Amino acid sequence: MNEETSQSSYRVASDELRAFIERFERLDAEKKDIADQQKEVMAEAKGRGYDTKVLRKIVGLRKREPHEISEEEAVLELYKEALGM
Repeated sequence: MNEETSQSSYRVASDELRAFIERFERLDAEKKDIADQQKEVMAEAKGRGYDTKVLRKIVGLRKREPHEISEEEAVLELYKEALGM
């Protein structure tokens, strides 16, 4: 019976492992679909004359806290002044 229990545990573990892997693979496919959709949005924006590099920068800024942005901009200005820019 011990061998049966061990085989049963192995079967359960392998089923659980397969479920984790399949979930991960589905999420990976969804991630690819989303990335493709994001590329389409940027291509459309570019086609309408927008600078996609700037759009991506704005998206990144919108994810951050205002005080973080202010601090970075202050340091950037300080460095630019030090370099005579």
